[in-house]
Amino acid sequence: MRFIRSTILASALVLPMGTPALLAETPDNMLVVAQNIDDIVALDPAQAYEFTAGELLTNIYDRLVQYDAEDPTVLAAGLAESWETDPENKTITFQLRDATFHSGNPVRGEDVVFSFKRVVDLNLNPAFILTQLGWTPENVEEMVAADGNTVTVQYAGDYSPAFVLNVLAARPASIVDKALVMANEVDGDQGNAWLNQNSAGTGPFMLAGYRPSELVRMTAYDNYFKEGPKIEQVVIRHTVEPATQQLLLEQGDVDMARNLTPDQVNSMSGDGARVEVFPQAAIHFLVFNQNVPELTSEALWEASRYLIDYEGMTDTFLKGQMEIHQSWWPKGFPGAVTDTPYSYDPEKARQILEDGGVELPINVTLDTIAAQPFTDMAQAIQNTFAEVGINFEITSATTAQMITKYRERKHQAAMLYWGPDFMDPHSNAKAFSYNSNNDQDAYAATTTWRNSWAVPEELNEMTRAALEESDPAKREAMYTDLQLRIQETSPIMIMFQASYQVGMAENVSGYVNGATSDFVFYRLVEKN
Repeated sequence: MRFIRSTILASALVLPMGTPALLAETPDNMLVVAQNIDDIVALDPAQAYEFTAGELLTNIYDRLVQYDAEDPTVLAAGLAESWETDPENKTITFQLRDATFHSGNPVRGEDVVFSFKRVVDLNLNPAFILTQLGWTPENVEEMVAADGNTVTVQYAGDYSPAFVLNVLAARPASIVDKALVMANEVDGDQGNAWLNQNSAGTGPFMLAGYRPSELVRMTAYDNYFKEGPKIEQVVIRHTVEPATQQLLLEQGDVDMARNLTPDQVNSMSGDGARVEVFPQAAIHFLVFNQNVPELTSEALWEASRYLIDYEGMTDTFLKGQMEIHQSWWPKGFPGAVTDTPYSYDPEKARQILEDGGVELPINVTLDTIAAQPFTDMAQAIQNTFAEVGINFEITSATTAQMITKYRERKHQAAMLYWGPDFMDPHSNAKAFSYNSNNDQDAYAATTTWRNSWAVPEELNEMTRAALEESDPAKREAMYTDLQLRIQETSPIMIMFQASYQVGMAENVSGYVNGATSDFVFYRLVEKN
């Protein structure tokens, strides 16, 4: 009976918007989530680079070391039960635990070598996270070697082992089932097309179904090496409108609503549902593409920092969702600059533009995501910038469409967000403070390159030096200096840090939502 009921509900969840749900409550063994999932571009760990994809991969795959649901702030054992570091020889040696993939295949050292080599060979969006260790298609099998269940990882560069371990805890370091993946290879793609619809991991959940912009379904993996999930299925229903998410939650058709706006939170009845707030590492910013001549003036960049009504937005439609933050490393992490020197001052902005000889008006398109709160943020920015003759024409699209355009450098101005790829300041420093090759064919998955900003070599050198610094206090001070420099002079106007409000039924407990999308865990969720 439980299986039949679950199947009926899963069918109900894919009805078109506006079609009444078939059930007024969800099964005890299933967590049903309403969430906007249209940012998913890929689910292959070697390619996935979006927030929602990161959440899914964390629940489907394991890494050698990882941040876990019990305490997302602690780097813990994953598929490696122990490891030894040798900084002098730039080597870390891992001992694998006895574990099995969802297919039933045992986890072997050669799966680890294959997984890392595959990311480097395919060289898709997140590959840079691993290749920064000095790995190339030519040397990766020398840098990563397996002898039975012993895996030896070598790295190039003067990095501390702590930095390397953080890299190996990132999503592209997820371990995939070599035998299963290669059995589904097509035209030399190393299983890429297949893994964007299927999974080959060891995580607490298995991907049981994925239909883009419609539905994700995960089922519990009972042979997980830790305590298995307390819920048998997680079904994520693509729901764009926050008001619809609220309605589904209050009607009992879903157990969680992941994209509520302050309006929805404030209007919730409180009958059978509650809201929990989770601090996030996502940094929201406005940025000018430097391949647009009208947007290259440093006076324009400085004036723009005074044309954003930070308080006006956070006191109204962003209340509870974001707080003012103006540096690239999130508040709450060691070394974050928390000063907010800029506030809305159009007269000061007008004077800066005049003194800088900026010719007005400037007419420019502003790309943003076709969902709340992004559309409201774009309209607020459009209104305040127009006061001094900077006219934004807002262009909105799905997250996936916008990000694709953004990565191709085809935008003019954009309003987006960024989260660390791994828990080390270099993750954001490289994204916001480094771009040593601005050529069109030198693609880099960074905010700087995607906005065609040829970062001054002084900042590039500062970023490299901070990465190599072994003294923790000196390293933190160097990252502080970098944040201040980007805060003062760059085409990137950092505005906010996100706080995440999740609506959930009163009977749901155990949900973990850490500071990044890689720290969203369903394994401990249960329904009482």
